[in-house]
Amino acid sequence: MVEKLFLTCDRLRSHLQLACCPSNCAITLHGKDLLIYSHKDPERKPLHLTGHHGDITAMVFGTGSDQLLLCSASADYIIVWDIGCCYKRTSEGVVAAGRIIGTLMGKVVHLSFCWSDERVSACSGSTAYILNSKKEEVVSVLTGHLGPLTAAEFCPWDKDIFTTISEDRTFKVWDLKMETVCYQSSVLSASPLLSVCFQEKSRQLVTGSAEGQPDTVETAKPVLRMAAYRGHQEQDSENCWLWMGSSDGLYLVDVATSELLTTLYFKDYPNLSITVAGSWSLSQGLNENMLCLVSSLFDPCVAVLEVRLPGSMDSLCDLLGGVKEQSLVFHSKVKSSGYASSPPRAMFSPKTNVQKTRGARKISKKKGYVFRDYPEDSEVPSVLHTHFSTAKTPTPIYCFQYSGDGKQILCGLGDSSVLLYKSSLTGNPAVYTGHDMAVSSVSWSHNRQWWLSGSEDRTLRLWLSGSPEPAITLASDKFSKPIKSAQFYYLDKFVLLASGPSLHLYLYHLDNTRDSIKRYQEKSVVKMAKRFETTSTTDITAMSAINDFFSYMVLVCGGNRSIQVFDMNKGSIASEIPDAHSRASHCITQNMGSIFSTQAPESYNLFVTSAMTDCLKIWDLRTPRCVRRYENHLNRCHPCTSAISPCGRFIATGSEDNCAYVYDMRSSNYLHKLQRHCNTVLNVAFNPATPELLTGTLDGKLSLFRPSNGACLS
Repeated sequence: MVEKLFLTCDRLRSHLQLACCPSNCAITLHGKDLLIYSHKDPERKPLHLTGHHGDITAMVFGTGSDQLLLCSASADYIIVWDIGCCYKRTSEGVVAAGRIIGTLMGKVVHLSFCWSDERVSACSGSTAYILNSKKEEVVSVLTGHLGPLTAAEFCPWDKDIFTTISEDRTFKVWDLKMETVCYQSSVLSASPLLSVCFQEKSRQLVTGSAEGQPDTVETAKPVLRMAAYRGHQEQDSENCWLWMGSSDGLYLVDVATSELLTTLYFKDYPNLSITVAGSWSLSQGLNENMLCLVSSLFDPCVAVLEVRLPGSMDSLCDLLGGVKEQSLVFHSKVKSSGYASSPPRAMFSPKTNVQKTRGARKISKKKGYVFRDYPEDSEVPSVLHTHFSTAKTPTPIYCFQYSGDGKQILCGLGDSSVLLYKSSLTGNPAVYTGHDMAVSSVSWSHNRQWWLSGSEDRTLRLWLSGSPEPAITLASDKFSKPIKSAQFYYLDKFVLLASGPSLHLYLYHLDNTRDSIKRYQEKSVVKMAKRFETTSTTDITAMSAINDFFSYMVLVCGGNRSIQVFDMNKGSIASEIPDAHSRASHCITQNMGSIFSTQAPESYNLFVTSAMTDCLKIWDLRTPRCVRRYENHLNRCHPCTSAISPCGRFIATGSEDNCAYVYDMRSSNYLHKLQRHCNTVLNVAFNPATPELLTGTLDGKLSLFRPSNGACLS
């Protein structure tokens, strides 16, 4: 992987659609203009194109070889440029102009040409527009998704077939001639779909999600862009390989066998300027090399990378994959090793074109659960099912959290230990020790393979699932004040924590190898990525961020009674609500839903705050004012927390009258007052997979409530 071009931009280009083709690449200048760089002649002065009045949000090159077209979109115009004609007019001293094909279509996040370059699709909100590339004409308007569209593509072998993907985690296949949906998928993933690609050789449609699941291949990283490899060698004609651009590098996948062939990580190439990618544009060069235009996730820069293919893809795999079939033992000879013979193929013979029955879909054999929707019309969990003490002596339960699949519970106690329970609360818990003071925060990773704990002793520990010792420990000398909140962020890419007036953002790598010989060699690493300060350097009292899908927003509550919204994409405070409560808020909870439920996109703008001697308040990110108040519970001196149900209908909160309250989000009256507690209810949490409510008290007792109809875990 070689860096051919590196450019510093005037603003961030992460998560904007980039444009790259075999001969040129395009980037924005000052947000509104375009610069076209030539791959063939790097010394050539870039072509400067002007015409947009608003910031350009999407770009794409056409697929034609005779006439190279570029389409760019902003909130005001969608313009098609003839690059060859623009070069000619510029050389003649005339200002190059494009052709406007769309006007005032909102923020366009994705553009694509059909394979004849006669039509252009534009994704804006939950609507896909099919436009004529020759004149200003809207051919079709396609609506039907429940969430905003993220990408769309034309079918290469049928001009009337078109597909769209959305944040609602589904895709639709459209018949453009009839302007109807001919196929609609079920929910495919726990995270939004980000990319889509047609594989012409195998006549397949491949989608990539934010959690790293292109079709049936799992990479554990977001699939930001995909492109099919089109080889000219005879041995490449039967291969169905796919390039995938992710946040940490480039992946090569065999679609026919669902095999991950090789990976090209940024960290393995120290000469590259970009270490974390925000967006990709992939194109096969004129000499069969892959050309990649990559933008940095947090820095305002882009780079053109070239993956040089030595001959054919088979030799590429040999080169990148290293020496294959090599004995991994200490002896020079191994009896019947089989390394010299071809591996047997009878055990795996993929079947193609098999009609799949609709219904519950198994996500992973290793994870072993079935994807079932959270019941939208479930009753309030109000019937006590389980009640017991976590310790022999009364010990406060300061925090707990369900895993994303709803099968496990982490509990942080006042005696500096962490307990790991099954969600049914049966059996003995696993006990984790190491902190010197009360555990103030616990958090599961999105993939449920690791978790973290933060403590009042100013230390943070990252644990691998099943390991009795922490993989990483951030010592107390790194933080001047106790850790108020800590969690994984941006689909496990970062660790985010609040200490004093600062938000700390860390990159990390956890080594999960099980080698008793090298167990004392430290391979897990953590590195500070950035630190953000609150206004007036007020101490942070509570923090909330979403890890289940991509979100730039981090919400913090300050000691000055304010609520501040950080835009992590810009590294600044986007908005601030002063005097949110009569005292500083000690709890802030966002409406995150779960992987088992789907809510309207507007619902994710809601969040709830709690403060002592004050009521519970619900807020909307779109307006700096309180939307509703809930005042029936009692909260005078203890930090009682709150939680929003996965369906988005209920709010639960602890209370100092030895009860937990469940409110209807649409009204200020409580639905149920959950009694039978012996002390102050400090913490509440909803199970993300099934209608259950867990409560924890000041004297260390856990109580599990279920609906009266007896709903239980699948």
